[in-house]
Amino acid sequence: MRPIPLSPIDHVFTGRGSYPLEFVFAYSGPIDPGRLHDSLRETLTGFPALSSRLVRLDDGRLALAPSEDGCVFETASSPTSFAETTARTVFVAPVETVEGAPLARVRLTRTPSGSVLGVGVSHAVADGFSYFHFLASWSRVFRGEPPLGSSHDRERLWPAATRSCPEDPAAVREGCGLFLDGPRPERDRGSLSWTRRLFPRDELRALMEEAQAGCPVRLSHNDVVAAWLWREQVGRWGDRREPTAWLSCPVDVRRRLPGFPLDYFGCAVALAVARVPRAALCTEPLSALAHRVRNAVAAVDADVTTRSLETIEGLRRAAGDAVLERLHVVHPRAGLLVTNLSRLPVREIAFDAGPPAAFDVLVPAERCALVLPAADGLDVRVCVPQGSGREC
Repeated sequence: MRPIPLSPIDHVFTGRGSYPLEFVFAYSGPIDPGRLHDSLRETLTGFPALSSRLVRLDDGRLALAPSEDGCVFETASSPTSFAETTARTVFVAPVETVEGAPLARVRLTRTPSGSVLGVGVSHAVADGFSYFHFLASWSRVFRGEPPLGSSHDRERLWPAATRSCPEDPAAVREGCGLFLDGPRPERDRGSLSWTRRLFPRDELRALMEEAQAGCPVRLSHNDVVAAWLWREQVGRWGDRREPTAWLSCPVDVRRRLPGFPLDYFGCAVALAVARVPRAALCTEPLSALAHRVRNAVAAVDADVTTRSLETIEGLRRAAGDAVLERLHVVHPRAGLLVTNLSRLPVREIAFDAGPPAAFDVLVPAERCALVLPAADGLDVRVCVPQGSGREC
């Protein structure tokens, strides 16, 4: 099979400081490692990007080259259960999105109370939808059911033309919603700190009523929770010297591009960006902040997506791959990225131990929040910067 060229948005998640997708799933019983490995290999035949390594093409683009060891499977054991383990990074093998390295790693850990499945996947290979689409397909193969279908035509996200883009932060931000700044730092996983905030249905309803009462457009739960997080988190640790506070939301563009396959496997996102004067962040009503979020997300259409792809590729051609390591999906000093994963099919990731009894997010990305499903509302996880303190 020929190498699969990365799309422009895929390229953003390569190189130093790029973060992978990492989740761990705890099961209350054992999972047979032999069956798990065999079903993984069978499933990967339908997901070639997951079993690949990065190579450089003659035209300068990076591509996914199929590799027998592009997806690493390993087993381990732990003396403590999932619930008793504080540093849950032991349950997942980290992935680096650089040339020649495996782009997916799977670790099955036997614990005194069951099994933990950790799956790390390069963000250049998959977005959140694709990550869980693969896991659901894998679990179906394990159970002897037909796999889920998927489209792998990454050429669909190659723009017909490129847009000239200088190394100017404002031009980059307006063109693709990314922030051109200093090089992305290497992340010390041991220093990352995740906080958790549950929003029960009653509290969600009250927040929705508060925000909707003062807003002229209909708001979604994600608009309101993102606005609340923006004020709470950036208001807590955002740099006061920055004149603007930023909120970024990845938008799945599968339904916003005409004729685009809904089962596309890859990174099909564009960045919606909202802003507010830094001094007003903690005083502006929730309704106004949520309105800013709604307008930013609603603005991401086919034209905006095409412009984003053209801008990223134009910048890469003009400045080379080194500039990619200076692109940030979230403002590095006064911004927050909120990803809505509230419809995750977690219970579908069932092997011989049944559905997961618990799961955790280990994505090593500071200033990022994930909105996840909960039994009675929403479960929000935030990876906060080190040394952050309250400002407002």
